[in-house]
Amino acid sequence: MTHQEHLDTALAEEFAGHGDTIHKLKISDPHFKALMEQNHALWLEIQTIQQDVTPAEDSARHALEKKRLKLLDEIAASIAKAEA
Repeated sequence: MTHQEHLDTALAEEFAGHGDTIHKLKISDPHFKALMEQNHALWLEIQTIQQDVTPAEDSARHALEKKRLKLLDEIAASIAKAEA
């Protein structure tokens, strides 16, 4: 599985039932694609902290999680707008 396929799969799992819309937005909207990549990068960073691969204070992890939630809200809004 390529990096891009992994991004698509991960986001489609988080937004179940919207896989087609996600794919269409990814190929037609550079901003949406950038949001997907930022979300994935944050997810990886959070995972490495949670698995004690990268040491970090809880406050740093919480800040990353809040940032990711804001991205997910923006992604959700983009999906909703595209499906309206």
